[in-house]
Amino acid sequence: MPCSLSDCLDLVHQLEQVTQDDRHEAWSGFAVAGRGFGFLWPATATVGLKQLRAEQLALVAERPEVFEVQFTAGRFGWVVVHLEGVERDELAELVFEAWRLSAPEELVAARADRLPT
Repeated sequence: MPCSLSDCLDLVHQLEQVTQDDRHEAWSGFAVAGRGFGFLWPATATVGLKQLRAEQLALVAERPEVFEVQFTAGRFGWVVVHLEGVERDELAELVFEAWRLSAPEELVAARADRLPT
């Protein structure tokens, strides 16, 4: 079943120390310990997530109808995810990886590999 905006928000907020910054109902930004890891755009039902550049390129190459390159910054490649093209378990992995790339080491160690559900 395709993901919804509420699925995305639920997964994000299962992770430790996440803050959400809503911007004029146009988009929401997500951060952990002050470091951004995602953006949600309700109007387009898309989410932008931080990934490693290699993962960004692999996702886009595998399913360009679902994933788009958003931008790159250093070793990171942000990817736009069309929510209707992913299942909840796949989105959980992508959200978790984005969070893990931004969270402090002690939070990552405490959470281990436990994905949001």
